[in-house]
Amino acid sequence: MLLIPAIDLKDGRCVRLRQGRMEDATLFSDDPVATAQRWVSAGAERLHLVDLNGAFAGTPLNNKAITAIANTFPELTIQIGGGIRNLNTIENYIDIGVNYVIIGTQAVVDPEFIATACDKFPGHIIVGLDAKAGRVAINGWATVTEHLAVDLAQKLSKQGVTAIVYTDINRDGMLTGPNLIETDILAKSVDIPVIASGGITNIEDVKALVTLANPNIIGAITGRAIYEGTLDFSHGRRLALGLDP
Repeated sequence: MLLIPAIDLKDGRCVRLRQGRMEDATLFSDDPVATAQRWVSAGAERLHLVDLNGAFAGTPLNNKAITAIANTFPELTIQIGGGIRNLNTIENYIDIGVNYVIIGTQAVVDPEFIATACDKFPGHIIVGLDAKAGRVAINGWATVTEHLAVDLAQKLSKQGVTAIVYTDINRDGMLTGPNLIETDILAKSVDIPVIASGGITNIEDVKALVTLANPNIIGAITGRAIYEGTLDFSHGRRLALGLDP
């Protein structure tokens, strides 16, 4: 399992939100490239980038920072989410060197868009399912729908999606531990890889995810914990990969 550092971008700077609230942002760095370098130097194989402004505006707004990271680390696997609502945006990201685009809101409001995107950009499309009490939220988590995350995941897995990022919104940025039960259930319900997100606090949370021994859970995203120091990324990475006990 990969441990994947998150870099959330707001107004060109690196922040972390609590439960997706833009008004509750903590600034960690003014330099996204330096932040990426920090995690690459610590052994990160993949980065999870989020355009927070884009998620709310519905169009990318942190292209400068994203392009700079992709250009600086051309060998690094990068996945990006936030405001991806059309094929041109996907193409632009792939052209600058992003490996995977994460589609959230558009996957819910326009299911045909996912089928088209998977057909046009095979192997590059990840769907982000962000849930409150098991129901999918969209529009920067501002709107909770009636869609159950597990049901939607099963439908999307049949459309050519490469993977699913599953986030428990109530735990995101709260340092309360991941939702192991719901993540395990969702990962067992599909035949594509799942990346866990939300709530990782310390090394015990990484151990708990590894202990699930669910082969579909191929990664876990961590943000606030590695910035505030409650989780040592290098140790967590090695444990996730099975290199440390």
